[in-house]
Amino acid sequence: MPGDFHVHTQYCQHGADDKMEAYVLQAIEKGLTHLSFTEHAPLPENFTDPAPKRDSTMDRDKVETYLSEGKALQKQYKEDLQINIGFEVDYIKGFERETQTFLDTYGPEMDDGILSVHMLQAPDKTFFCIDYSEEEFGRAAAAFGGLEPLYTAYYDSLQASVAAELGRFKPKRIGHITLIQKFQLAYPQPVDFSKEQTKLLELIKKQGYGLDINTAGLFKPLCKETYPPVKLIDYAKQLGIPLVPGSDSHTATGIGKGFDELSAYPSQLPQPLNI
Repeated sequence: MPGDFHVHTQYCQHGADDKMEAYVLQAIEKGLTHLSFTEHAPLPENFTDPAPKRDSTMDRDKVETYLSEGKALQKQYKEDLQINIGFEVDYIKGFERETQTFLDTYGPEMDDGILSVHMLQAPDKTFFCIDYSEEEFGRAAAAFGGLEPLYTAYYDSLQASVAAELGRFKPKRIGHITLIQKFQLAYPQPVDFSKEQTKLLELIKKQGYGLDINTAGLFKPLCKETYPPVKLIDYAKQLGIPLVPGSDSHTATGIGKGFDELSAYPSQLPQPLNI
């Protein structure tokens, strides 16, 4: 693998306190040539974080510090590692304008980015963070009226994220497209969503975007597979979608974790945001 392109930092409120430099040193020690810091971008100011601890993303007042620290590390380690600085941006239906405002503001400073879906709105207008915990996922399923409508809403939101107009700095890589299956051993997929998954990948291909090949699910006790699983990676490869590896690590020691499972796939570098 040329690098790890989905990495969080101490600025993530639900991650470890490991400093950004610790991630850099781990990447160098593991022989990587590239590293992308993709911290969770702050949620829109007029949106309330639905996670029980309100800890889904970085604090808005830490954005400049995060970018500055990343740029300093780029200079310090430029002979050892290509470091990209960017964000994992949440796509939330109905908040496209606010999301574009953030991207318009900080996009010029971004080298890389991921667009992901974590938040879904139930029919009663309540939002849920679908990957927060097994218990919270169960509450979300109940609010949606079952697992099937919850899954349907997830794939609808992913398709909307790919099609959304978010300006020139919109991330060109879609994150962990089967995150909805994080708790699948407790909440098995209710029906076959292959058609929705295939449609999503074909839309990603049509838009010319890349795919986050995310190993974090391998180490989730109720998932035990990559996001997306091998069958979908194979189809993405067949379509010619760029496959970009990411550990989704929230600790320095997690850099490159599980990448041995991806050795059969041709990994590619992210598309640059500023060209």
